[in-house]
Amino acid sequence: MLKISNLKVSTSDKTIVRGLDLKINEGELHVVMGPNGAGKSSLALGLMGYPEFKITGKIEFNGEDITKSTTDQRARKGIFLAFQHPEEIEGVKISALIRKAKGTASKEKQSMEKMMADLKHLEESTKKLGLDEKFMQREANVGFSGGEKKRMEIVQMIELEPKLIILDEIDSGLDVDGIRLVAESIKKMQNKKRSFLIITHYPRLLKFLKPDFVHVMIDGKIVKTDGPDLLKTLEEEGYSKFQKGE
Repeated sequence: MLKISNLKVSTSDKTIVRGLDLKINEGELHVVMGPNGAGKSSLALGLMGYPEFKITGKIEFNGEDITKSTTDQRARKGIFLAFQHPEEIEGVKISALIRKAKGTASKEKQSMEKMMADLKHLEESTKKLGLDEKFMQREANVGFSGGEKKRMEIVQMIELEPKLIILDEIDSGLDVDGIRLVAESIKKMQNKKRSFLIITHYPRLLKFLKPDFVHVMIDGKIVKTDGPDLLKTLEEEGYSKFQKGE
């Protein structure tokens, strides 16, 4: 589904991701872990086409080169990113935002019956994440706590049903109950066609999930790839051995 070759992500004065290679097949759940400043969030933003980054290398999605594609083009193809720090959007209700996003993605003219069904589904998704249905009528992320913002990102994930889901530090700001609800939502969406790339510092969320591959990212590169057993090593020993190049 996703093939990244020699990816470099740079700002005007700094290269953050430095020649990264990664391959994700359909139905797989991959985890990227690493210390602060490793380039994990820049990797996520680069994959989503963040316009302030310079991208070199090659990004292929379902066999198509999307390296030069814009963010909205990537989203329409089925790539979703839950942000580490979701933006507040004043004047835009959550229900309207999600309805518009779903309509744009499907390219279908929505009937009143379809809109009502979507609204009901949105209400159910919101409740499943432990949020009051009144959240749907609030401005997107305005006045939300950190945990509420993260839960609302997962509501959007559920509603949009993307093919590739990138979750950047989705567990930060969440309490134990929030982490469990997010994990349950991920498990319900897992199937043989949908893939996940979860970026995190800590293995808290991963106690509820079973990744296919775990990658350690240090200084803009993936320095170690292994199965779920690598999580135990990271929990016990941290990242120091990888930072030293062991």
